[in-house]
Amino acid sequence: MGKLDGKVAVITGGSTGMALAGAQLFVEEGAYVYLLGRRQEALDEAVKVIGRNVTAVRGDAAELADLDRLYETVKKEKGSIDVLWASAGMGEQAELGEITEEQFDRTFSLNARGTLFTVQKALPLLNDGASIFMTGSTASLRGYPGWSVYAGSKAVQQAWARVWLNELKDRRIRVNVLTPGQVATAKQEELFDEATKKAFESLIPRAEMGRPEEIATVALFLASDDSSYVNGLELTTDGGTTVI
Repeated sequence: MGKLDGKVAVITGGSTGMALAGAQLFVEEGAYVYLLGRRQEALDEAVKVIGRNVTAVRGDAAELADLDRLYETVKKEKGSIDVLWASAGMGEQAELGEITEEQFDRTFSLNARGTLFTVQKALPLLNDGASIFMTGSTASLRGYPGWSVYAGSKAVQQAWARVWLNELKDRRIRVNVLTPGQVATAKQEELFDEATKKAFESLIPRAEMGRPEEIATVALFLASDDSSYVNGLELTTDGGTTVI
């Protein structure tokens, strides 16, 4: 018997990296998973990798019409949602004095605005007792130079979790934040050169990046009844980087 038997999960930004690893694990544990992603090629590959009990919807979590289309698909096919993982996000490096209006708008449009409406538009479909969690970032917990816009766009999530769990308490819906540290993903390969990766690894107590599968197991914890008494938590999964 799986920990998510019979559950329906929706994951935004789920076609690659940590969220894809989570989607695979959710299906292995009995869930049916819906993925939202911007690139059709990546979505097709994700569906192939997962193999069963998965539907991919092409769309941008920052576009409200795309979110409507995602949830209309879920409503038509399954009728309700038990787990919502708002994981779509992006970041661009720019130090104070060099930040452009366009960079700010792109980042907050997806990371903040997109996350809020991902959750809000799911509300009519969420079952009582559902689990919502968002992907945060340790950038909001440490002062990494050049990442202030990204950090700010992620810092809102902890505040939202506190307010939303209070607003949703009568429905026993839990709201948490999963905040990973540095994880070896394809996206990270795009963003960081070898020197930057080594610099980040030097901050990790084990001197080694996390793996997507290590984040997936924490996502499963938040999605399942194993975390039934966990609410309003920012679960930092970074190998200890932010505490030393």
